[in-house]
Amino acid sequence: MHQHQDHVILPEDRKYMKAALSQAKKALTLGEVPIGCVIVHDGMIVGRGYNRRNTDKSTLSHAEISAIRKASRVMGDWRLEGCTLYCTLEPCQMCAGAIVQARIDRVVIGALSPKSGCGGTLLNILQNEEFNHQVVLTSGVLEEESQALLQQFFKELRERNRAEKQKRRDGGTGILV
Repeated sequence: MHQHQDHVILPEDRKYMKAALSQAKKALTLGEVPIGCVIVHDGMIVGRGYNRRNTDKSTLSHAEISAIRKASRVMGDWRLEGCTLYCTLEPCQMCAGAIVQARIDRVVIGALSPKSGCGGTLLNILQNEEFNHQVVLTSGVLEEESQALLQQFFKELRERNRAEKQKRRDGGTGILV
């Protein structure tokens, strides 16, 4: 496995990661894990996406897949050469595979994903030299903001789960039995 090959953070990277974070906040309002993505070509956002797995009841409704689908429509091609993909969380194996298949040139990551990251954390699908395409990879752009959004979501989820468990335990009356 190759380690992250971090490249220079470009001036526009923070701007586009903020756009990806605003997509992640859309997921948050739906009660979804807040992950967002934008795809940029020649200084224009050509694809946006956010996590909608539970909303759509689909494994395929990851932020990156949605953004790739939209960018392909805008670009009129499945090949997204010349594009940079910004995602608030390191892509999973499915999304990393789709990024390689779409021939995206560069990927910029907010937070790393210790449980599913395939941009160098668990695997490095994005830069695997066995494939016919590798991406330039930059990570840690607005990492704190990306992590904070995810931590807020999971903290609130744990609190809701505890409250539900307590409600079931006390028969829904609020009085301990």
